[in-house]
Amino acid sequence: MKFILGTKENMTEYFTEDGLAIPVTILSAGPTVVTQVKSVATDGYDAVQVGFGTRNPKNISKPVKGHLKDLGNFRYLKEFRLDKPAECKVGDTFNVGDMFEVGDKLQIAGTSKGKGFQGVVKRHGFHGGPRTHGQKHSEREAGSIGAGGLQRVLKGTRMAGRMGSDRITQKNLKVVYIDNDNNLMLIKGAIPGVRGSLVEIKSVTQ
Repeated sequence: MKFILGTKENMTEYFTEDGLAIPVTILSAGPTVVTQVKSVATDGYDAVQVGFGTRNPKNISKPVKGHLKDLGNFRYLKEFRLDKPAECKVGDTFNVGDMFEVGDKLQIAGTSKGKGFQGVVKRHGFHGGPRTHGQKHSEREAGSIGAGGLQRVLKGTRMAGRMGSDRITQKNLKVVYIDNDNNLMLIKGAIPGVRGSLVEIKSVTQ
């Protein structure tokens, strides 16, 4: 499985050779450094831990510094589970051009935008109440939440509440263009998250 870490930059449009304009998201991906290789024998599962980005050393705890040794002051540390033992070693560095090619299908996970406390119309797509017949103040209300003779509200009833800031995974995203010199890649379509947020990129398992 191919994988890499990156950050979401912004969206733009990309013109194909046929002259078609398609919406794309620009990702700044890599370079990533392998910081730990886990196996079934030592950890109970196969995985690879990688580091990405940089941060001030004073903001890194001593246990993490001891774990990273001289590999770098990484901003992010993430694990990627593997189906078989990893072939890479601690200290290996790879860029976006080393892992992916134009036309590859990807699975990208990120954290969606936080929207705070929202009502049922925005959060769940409720239509609200009627605009007439004495309900001028109930246009965006949820309506009845009762359950007949049960005399209680059932678990899972859709109501107003916190919206966004959830982990979202999108599959079958296509690589449109790769700029290995600047560690950039263009992905067709939209990707969850705000500008500068971390995204986990890996190939789609068949």
